[in-house]
Amino acid sequence: MATTNITMRIDEDLKLQLQELVSNLGMDMTTFFTISAKQAVREQGIPFKISMDIPNKETKEAIEEVRQMKQNFSMGKSYTDVDAMMKDLLA
Repeated sequence: MATTNITMRIDEDLKLQLQELVSNLGMDMTTFFTISAKQAVREQGIPFKISMDIPNKETKEAIEEVRQMKQNFSMGKSYTDVDAMMKDLLA
């Protein structure tokens, strides 16, 4: 199979981080991009999830708080009346 060259621009720091990662995984950049390209063609789409769902520190703390509250219901307050809940929230 014939090969071809691809030239691309990427942030220098990102390139160094990616080189370290793929090296730790036992491959080089060419192998990484070839694997990614083959998977994209096979799946007929981007072979990984693209999202902005990276929680910030405040969100991570809130998630942990909810986990703790699920284990210990006495940490939170429960309501049987939406109006009462809204009154507390707006106070």
